[in-house]
Amino acid sequence: MIPVVSIVGKSGSGKTTLIEKVIPELTRKGWRVATIKHSNRGFDIDREGKDSWRHRKAGARMTVMSSPGQIAVIENSEKNPGIEELRDRYIHDVDIIITEGFKGNPYPKIEVFRATLKRDMLCSREDNLIAVASDKQMAIDVPCLDINDMEGIAQLIIDLSL
Repeated sequence: MIPVVSIVGKSGSGKTTLIEKVIPELTRKGWRVATIKHSNRGFDIDREGKDSWRHRKAGARMTVMSSPGQIAVIENSEKNPGIEELRDRYIHDVDIIITEGFKGNPYPKIEVFRATLKRDMLCSREDNLIAVASDKQMAIDVPCLDINDMEGIAQLIIDLSL
């Protein structure tokens, strides 16, 4: 089973930036990384007028686009699949999955917290919070790592996943 670590936090806290910076640190240490990003607002990679859009408009439930070096799957879905289903269905040949945007999942979480946003924390130890990445030290019952300490954050993820 591929281990999962979730990066959570309020909007604008820097979740995507943290993930973008920790992935190179994990890959430098030899880890193959996959990510799953969830958005309640939806998204569109299948632009109007493009062949894949035209295929779906004609009634295809799934379109696979392939080229040398990348593959994309566009699939209609009547539900909002969870991490387990996405992992089991689409992810392979990696050592770790990092998720963003799945606040209510049961997996270990690192919360990104910015003091300047003046907001409360989203998670606690009861929510499987294992650490906080913050721009200020906090007195909490999990490790509080500097938001810019990518080596420390990557090592925490590795230690958790071994």
